[in-house]
Amino acid sequence: MNEYVADFIEYLTQTKNYSVHTATAYETDIRDFIAFYTNYIGADVSLSDIARADTICFRAWLADRARRNLAHKSTARALSSLRGFYKYLARYHNIKNDAIGLISSPKVPRKLSKAIDVSDVEHMHDAIREIDKSEPWIAARDWALVVLIFGCGLRISEALSLKNIDVRGRPNSLRILGKGSKERIVPTLPAVLDAIEKYIKLRPFGNAPDDELFRSIRGLPMSSRMAEKVIEKLRHYLQLPDYVTPHALRHTFATALLAGGADLRSLQELLGHSSLSTTQLYTKVNMAEIINIYEHAHPLADKE
Repeated sequence: MNEYVADFIEYLTQTKNYSVHTATAYETDIRDFIAFYTNYIGADVSLSDIARADTICFRAWLADRARRNLAHKSTARALSSLRGFYKYLARYHNIKNDAIGLISSPKVPRKLSKAIDVSDVEHMHDAIREIDKSEPWIAARDWALVVLIFGCGLRISEALSLKNIDVRGRPNSLRILGKGSKERIVPTLPAVLDAIEKYIKLRPFGNAPDDELFRSIRGLPMSSRMAEKVIEKLRHYLQLPDYVTPHALRHTFATALLAGGADLRSLQELLGHSSLSTTQLYTKVNMAEIINIYEHAHPLADKE
């Protein structure tokens, strides 16, 4: 089975343009099922075994994952990965299995991140200056990253994918390549562009047009983990709760715009959500809290 799994992963990266991270997750999920199935039938799994797997087998696998205390969300993703593998086998290897389509995914509770408290957002700028006072360009970089995610509602990966040429000339909007290589246009704000300009002026390297905008202290492109550590340092320095994460900045952007009158379809487009149901979660947030955030913390708000 190894060759079929390897071919499927290559198909995901080369034909479907999935990221290496996503393809690796698919591979982990599929190999988890194959390892279970091997023990289930007491022999190495062949392609014909894969074709014969029935609902009892699939449900036994899901029950096994539950016994291992794997999260419902992880198991739902694993089942989705396996369905994708079966679709690939049906299309390219004429392997049909109707049983996989009869298995329901575990119900996953949908939780929404908490919005960041107004005063905490206001304190972040001064905290960054204090934390990185020995490296002013790092302080400028970290604030530019925070205000970009907060002001434009980007995912970390989307912010870090920007290149210098993308922000040249203070553009009114950014062209963002999001999940699944879906492209969207996101308006920019003066506060965001001001922070980015200050960072670029202080940055000692990475100034070529096609260089990534955000750089590490050694001059390499900034990684997602490095960006997460920026927020972690702020959280520890300001003694903030664990929910203060980069995604919470994106969440605060979304809830603020909703409070400001944005309709769900527009918000869906700005956030790059593939499903409107994901965006609809924001309607469940306490509106008084949202309005407070919008009026006092968001760069879109007029400050006297």
